[in-house]
Amino acid sequence: MNNQNTLDKMRQMKLYGMYDAFTSAIQLGLSNTLTQDQFIAQLVDHEYDDRKQRKYKRLVTNAKFRYQASLEDVLYAEDRNLDKLQLHRLAECTFIDKAENILITGSTGVGKSYLASALGYHACSLDYKVGYYNTSRLISSLKLARAAGTYIRETNRIQRMELIILDDYGLQSLDKEARMILMDIMEDRHERKSTMITSQLPVSAWYEIIGEKTHADAIMDRLTYNSHRIELKGESLRRKSSKTSTEINA
Repeated sequence: MNNQNTLDKMRQMKLYGMYDAFTSAIQLGLSNTLTQDQFIAQLVDHEYDDRKQRKYKRLVTNAKFRYQASLEDVLYAEDRNLDKLQLHRLAECTFIDKAENILITGSTGVGKSYLASALGYHACSLDYKVGYYNTSRLISSLKLARAAGTYIRETNRIQRMELIILDDYGLQSLDKEARMILMDIMEDRHERKSTMITSQLPVSAWYEIIGEKTHADAIMDRLTYNSHRIELKGESLRRKSSKTSTEINA
């Protein structure tokens, strides 16, 4: 059997996991110690793991997260008002399957963006498509897309995301065009896809940020329907003297 010919074909078919496993087996002489079934199973397992890892990296790259974050690094200090059981349930990502929303509020520096990123990374590891956006920048870019005639294409791209994270919502009031854009996004996603929002303002203050009552009622109804709320409290993590956790730097 011409092993090099087999390896070349694996590379041509982009079976990189199998290629690496077969190369290692040849170098270590494992192909002679395993049964045929075991050897094939090993090749398939390596290919499966390699494809899954490459897909995860691709999903993370496409999501464009603000922070590199992990649920394992989230702090559960008592003064944070963060329910560990609730977070573990959310980490199952069934809220995405059910098209439910997550609303994360709290003052500056308490870790809202990090927590949202950690949940987003975890969703990517479970093969969900995630998009991470600064709310103000997203609305500005969609205003430009309207002027350029690419608005439908851009909103369709957002709609394909199974979870979108709108970070720093409420830093400025919405004008008429921004209200319409936010309404379009929420209408497209309502009961179809999940949305996660972080904000320094309590949910009750979001009506005022949206402005016009009719749009505010419609947008808030779609946001709060079947939503999970996390109200982070406590001192800013950036001000804490201890720097032992990744989250403190976020």
